[in-house]
Amino acid sequence: MKILNRPPAPPRSAVPTARHPEAPPGRPQRQERPDRVVPGWSVPVAVLAGTLLVGLRAARLGQWIVDDAAVTFAYARSVGEGHGFVQQPGAGPVEGYSNPAWLALLVAGRALGLLDRGAWFGISDLVLFPKALALACVAGTLACVAVVARAALAGRAWIAVLAAGALLAADHAYVVWSFSGLENALYGLAAAALGALLVRGAARLAAPGPACAAAGLALLAALTRPDGAVLAAAYPLTALLLRGRGAVRWALVNCAGFAAGYGVFLWWRHATFGRWVPNTAVAKAQQAPDLADLGKVGELLGYAGWAFVLVCVGCAGVVVARPGPPRRAVAVLCVPLGLTLLAYGALAPDWMPLYRFATPVWVLGSAVAALALTGAFAGARPRARLLLGCALAGALTLSLAGQQEQGAGFRREPTLSMCWVADRYGRTFDSYADRLALGPGAVAALPDLGGTLLSSRLRVVDVAGLTDRRIADAYAAGDKAALTRYVLREVRPELIHAHAAWPGRTGLTPARLSAAGYVPLYREENGGDWVLAAAVPGGQRRIDAVRQWAKPRIDRMRHEKHHERGRLGDCGARLTPARALTSAPRTAPPLPGPGTSARPIPLATPGAPLSRVAPATIRRDARPATVPAPAPGPAPRVPLPGPGTSARPIPLATPNPPPAPLMPAVARKAL
Repeated sequence: MKILNRPPAPPRSAVPTARHPEAPPGRPQRQERPDRVVPGWSVPVAVLAGTLLVGLRAARLGQWIVDDAAVTFAYARSVGEGHGFVQQPGAGPVEGYSNPAWLALLVAGRALGLLDRGAWFGISDLVLFPKALALACVAGTLACVAVVARAALAGRAWIAVLAAGALLAADHAYVVWSFSGLENALYGLAAAALGALLVRGAARLAAPGPACAAAGLALLAALTRPDGAVLAAAYPLTALLLRGRGAVRWALVNCAGFAAGYGVFLWWRHATFGRWVPNTAVAKAQQAPDLADLGKVGELLGYAGWAFVLVCVGCAGVVVARPGPPRRAVAVLCVPLGLTLLAYGALAPDWMPLYRFATPVWVLGSAVAALALTGAFAGARPRARLLLGCALAGALTLSLAGQQEQGAGFRREPTLSMCWVADRYGRTFDSYADRLALGPGAVAALPDLGGTLLSSRLRVVDVAGLTDRRIADAYAAGDKAALTRYVLREVRPELIHAHAAWPGRTGLTPARLSAAGYVPLYREENGGDWVLAAAVPGGQRRIDAVRQWAKPRIDRMRHEKHHERGRLGDCGARLTPARALTSAPRTAPPLPGPGTSARPIPLATPGAPLSRVAPATIRRDARPATVPAPAPGPAPRVPLPGPGTSARPIPLATPNPPPAPLMPAVARKAL
């Protein structure tokens, strides 16, 4: 009966229209439809779909790993084998890497048998493990975007996550450097996680939990890339921007936590390496930035596409103008985005293409763009949505066309790959040492380091200065004379390589090398491969033979690199230094007589395979040596010592004589 006595509901027209609290009193506002209820699995599926898009785009890179990443691989091998933080066994400790957090992951992977152990499915784990780790970081990055989207857009979160994944997959620069073997994917994940923490805890940011967690994530970013330390300012700026209760106090707590953690690391760095900064920063001669350096930020935005950037900025302005969760999320994410843009502008220019140091900018920018576009579409009328869709389609078309044009050079000739360096320098220089009969402990000085460290048994000196303290100091001081004096007089390497800009930058020009006693083995442009003539037994004849061997081989390798994209992978299951042909060169005294040289002549090692003997020891016009048969009769007796005889014993023929003299090359080919 109570139901029957309930007063009738008011007519539909009498229901008051919902007004936004900030709407003007005399202006009616369109009632917004509530978000549709979407399945709970929609956001995880969007994360997986975005990760798949990025992974498919990365698969087009094949087995390419940039050579700089192999330097960190070499340090991971040295640490895993117990040699310490050195580039190769026997070298001194130098911080020739700038990514200690990424190095820690590689060391852990090697300890678990996932790195530097062999091949997976016929592909080296030096390729697969870093790429698998990068894909996991991409999935974590999109999961952080999902946390932000759920806090800002609720039922439309999956749209924003999928949009962010599509934008990252379309960004060629992000895909290339995230899957290059370097730390970029981990750096992007650290930036995304910090942004998610700031957005998720924006309502109660002034608390001990968010303050300490933000300090930890900023520390992770700083240990992944030196410029990641700029993200330490993200929490204090956001807390002060939101003006929460106790914001100043917890901002100070956050700064103290980061300073404590980073201070411990700096103390360990100085105790281990004797520097407060990585040796790589010294070698690159990083200077204090000025206003002109910020022009690189405009170049970065131009790569993203000015039309697309303006559309996203307009959508972000619309979202920020409307009160609500999207407004707070976009505003908070702009804080770490602005910091990473400033850090990119302050860095010294990089010689590698496609903006290698801009990974966190792409991650945070894609998240802001996805939130702004999704929020603007959700609150727009049908006609406004149509106009916005057309503008977005045109802007994306221009952006992708510009990226395709800038990425054409990379697709035609990818940046120096680990496998190409291992073949061109590591294995080739080992062959030089074998064919030239250089002594044990031979030294090679060259600028391309990563693949060389993994594949060469020679002692390597880095003329780029990343792993050499003296050369890094010379670059920092701008003292080219000190660099050449150190290399040519103190180190005095048996083998030297320089090419492109390196002869001019290091002072190791052909004229100076010739004056120091070096002769070319292979010439390319204004540099090439050089050997110290005094270190070669056999002199010019042996050097000429090695030149004839090297020219067709290296010509073919360079043609493949410049015209066929080079060797991007498939350089063996493991990159390990080959063993020397001999532990030490065996020599015989020269025969006395006029015109003979006093320099000892190397002998072949008994039992050595014919294919591994230096071709300079075999004459093409030689004939097989014949050994006369012994005369029949009893074996001669050895005379006993007596007056006028020497006490030195005369060796008898051994039951197992050494192999016969080596056959000439013509006879060997006939066999």
